[in-house]
Amino acid sequence: MHIADGVLPVSLCIGGYVLAVAGSALGSRRLQPEDVPRMGILAAATFVASTVHFPVAGTSLHFGLFGLLGILLGKRALPVSLAVLLVQAFLFQHGGFLTLGVNTLNMGLGAMAGYAVWRLHWIPVALRAGMAGFVGMFAPALMVILEFQLAGYGRSLLLLAGAYAVLAAVEGGFTGLVVSFLMKARPEMLRLPVMAAELVGSASATNPPLNRGAGQEL
Repeated sequence: MHIADGVLPVSLCIGGYVLAVAGSALGSRRLQPEDVPRMGILAAATFVASTVHFPVAGTSLHFGLFGLLGILLGKRALPVSLAVLLVQAFLFQHGGFLTLGVNTLNMGLGAMAGYAVWRLHWIPVALRAGMAGFVGMFAPALMVILEFQLAGYGRSLLLLAGAYAVLAAVEGGFTGLVVSFLMKARPEMLRLPVMAAELVGSASATNPPLNRGAGQEL
């Protein structure tokens, strides 16, 4: 998924830079202090996951946790993707500097697609998390295939789509497991309004209010 320099036309790379920088700026607006530790932890997790990559047809396959990134960060996912890819380009030469904008856009849009699925509150949480994980990985794959088509490449596209579909299914299952754990350990990280209401109701049932009449009699 890290597209190397020299694969895409310069004009497409410049367009990717413009959109990636604009999206990162919007995603960084009104940044709160409490957002920074979460962004740092998820940047580290994404960094580690995406360093294990498998070269396929001029690009590379790797786990990215993009759906989980979207679930936990929302619009903050795009600047985190930019930071992670920039460090990887410097340290490991994953991707390239000319294609940095395109790669950021691909992965950031995957995270935002996962976030969009996560906001469909009428879908059960476990299923929604798995879908977000799948879409978060498969959406960048579709972007890569589209960009290869624009660059004039026609070979190995079906192979890429099939490989990414398998990878996306695995990542969807992993995302579901992580979300299930967070529901028990740190539900506030998931920002579930329904769950919050249930927690409040549970607390009220556990600690019922004192009877005012009884208090007055005492």
